[in-house]
Amino acid sequence: MTELLQQAIAQIEKLPADQQDAIAARFLAELQDEQKWETRFAATTDDQWDRMAAMVRQDIASGETVPLETVFPS
Repeated sequence: MTELLQQAIAQIEKLPADQQDAIAARFLAELQDEQKWETRFAATTDDQWDRMAAMVRQDIASGETVPLETVFPS
């Protein structure tokens, strides 16, 4: 276990049981979500990646995208 995780658990242990359970539920849900994404990415074929890339290139060429600076101004 990492030092940071140990610190987080030490802080969580100080909380009332209901708050500990709420944090644990969120943590477990996050872990499940991450596992689902890893499984889906691992199952994605080269053909699927190629099709997605082609779709993105088409969106860019047709002007259906906006510059990142518009979405995330500095």
